[in-house]
Amino acid sequence: FVGIGAMIDFEPLLNDPKLMFFGAAAQFGIFFTFSLAALLGFPIKDAAAIGIIGAADGPTTLYVANHFKLADYMAPISVAAYSYMSLVPVIQPPVIRALTSKEERMIRMTYTEERASKLALILFPVIVTVVAGVVVPMSAPLVGSLMFGNLIRECGVLERLSKTAQNELANLVTILLGLAIGSTMVAANFLRMDTLLILALGLFAFVFDTAGGVLFAKFLNLFRKN
Repeated sequence: FVGIGAMIDFEPLLNDPKLMFFGAAAQFGIFFTFSLAALLGFPIKDAAAIGIIGAADGPTTLYVANHFKLADYMAPISVAAYSYMSLVPVIQPPVIRALTSKEERMIRMTYTEERASKLALILFPVIVTVVAGVVVPMSAPLVGSLMFGNLIRECGVLERLSKTAQNELANLVTILLGLAIGSTMVAANFLRMDTLLILALGLFAFVFDTAGGVLFAKFLNLFRKN
């Protein structure tokens, strides 16, 4: 998460805070898949770990599955998360085309050269960490690591550490995660109907994430001035 935080540029969000609502709407797939998994008979904790595949973020998915101690499902959940992350350019275009018209796809968002202040960029990760720690203490390790990585990026005096977090650290951790998760993929535990169902639910999560974001944008377009 330190590496991911170092890769994130929050400046567009600070310049246009309403963008956070697009991100929130794009999480619809998490809640849809969580509900669907529960209806299909998965225990609530298992359903939550399956639904979080829709976060489109491998480390978050692994964190939740590990937190709920889902050793049997760790492999299929992580495979689904990382596989569909890499397939986003394949999954999203048909969903977007199905839900939008040609005219809507030609809409261009306005762009300004306005820059957020250095103070705002530095205070943002600090404030987010404090708020997350107070409101949801359990999230502090995740959010704190993410925002620490972003603080390294934005402070302007730790460029070498920022580049290391974005490249060497992130790549090394990804390789180790892949090897560790791969070692748990025993055929007897992996090639089962419930694991195949998890892979299918992961796909639903990504599809409905995309659909949620697109439909929210369509809703906002109803109030757009021509």
